Amino acid sequence: MQNLTMDMPETGQKAKADPKAAANTDASAINAADFPLREARRLVKDLWQPNPRIYWTDFLISCTLGWAAIVTATLAPFLSLLQIAAMIVATLAMYRAVIFIHELAHFRKNTFGLFRAVWNATCGMPMLVPSYSYTDVHIDHHKPQVYGTKEDGEYLPFAVDKPWKILAFLAGTAITPALLLVRSTVIFLIACIVPPVRTFMWRHLSSLVIDFTYDRPAPRPGQGKSWFLQDLGAAAYAFLGLGLIYAGIVPVAFLGVWYVMTFLVLLLNGLRTLAAHAYRNPGDRRMTQQEEFLDSVDVPGNRYITPLWAPVGLRFHATHHLFPGMPYHQLEKAHERLKAELPDNRLYLAASRKNLWVALTRLWHEAKAAQAKG
Repeated sequence: MQNLTMDMPETGQKAKADPKAAANTDASAINAADFPLREARRLVKDLWQPNPRIYWTDFLISCTLGWAAIVTATLAPFLSLLQIAAMIVATLAMYRAVIFIHELAHFRKNTFGLFRAVWNATCGMPMLVPSYSYTDVHIDHHKPQVYGTKEDGEYLPFAVDKPWKILAFLAGTAITPALLLVRSTVIFLIACIVPPVRTFMWRHLSSLVIDFTYDRPAPRPGQGKSWFLQDLGAAAYAFLGLGLIYAGIVPVAFLGVWYVMTFLVLLLNGLRTLAAHAYRNPGDRRMTQQEEFLDSVDVPGNRYITPLWAPVGLRFHATHHLFPGMPYHQLEKAHERLKAELPDNRLYLAASRKNLWVALTRLWHEAKAAQAKG
């Protein structure tokens, strides 16, 4: 990681960056230690209270719309305009519903218990991604001693590695739905009978990460039962769906719709994930919170279009890394306030990208440049 430096204003002066210019600021021109973290915290100290009504309304509408669209796509004629439209709606709605798993990971202990249970029962388990598959893994991603290192399952040094690995990461989403289905049926059944297989499954096949070599820590005391019950719920949905298809009660088309929709959700999330960080840390050093912020990316974009591929506040991913516990519905307000009220907003805006294309092409070009250097 290079030593980042940038000309800063003289003491007592205020400086404001043009958002477009700041978004294109090269990382080599930034000194992360100069980021006004204390001032930023002061400006958003009133934005930490989650609104349960927003959570329930947003999730229930997304989940209901998603499943209704899946049913419509299943019953519609193959490749008809109705089926294509229903698939688009199903993908975007279920993507938003599933992404609430990110909020679940950040809820304070012993809060939103009913919301977590309903999310698992109506979204997480039927989509074969119960909440435990992400919660602890993601919290580790936010720990200063873990972020960006080889222990961080949500981080790979794409920007300083071979560009083909970016494409391979996206290509992997095509087979992931099949892997999820096999894990929740065949592997789960074996794991119920053979304890070492269960241990292997939990360590290597139970985490929503991008580093497939990630070795998950064993469950803490009391966690094993919860993990097993969530796996049992996902398996019950998988076997029920396959059984209804086999019995002719549910059309075979449902399996195809589920597979394609899940693949598209994973592909969208894969693109979002590539745009979420700069991925410049080779994994051999710890980063300060300021460096972590500047290695993350905000894509404010259009408030109506951008949330389609970065839902539930994730278009403000860098701001989220500054304030991990802030509820998603406050992140836009935090972003606007920091942009407007920080005495010098240049470092804050340096973590922004204009849109998804800019974020992805910048990552690709940095990887190409790293490859050229050998």
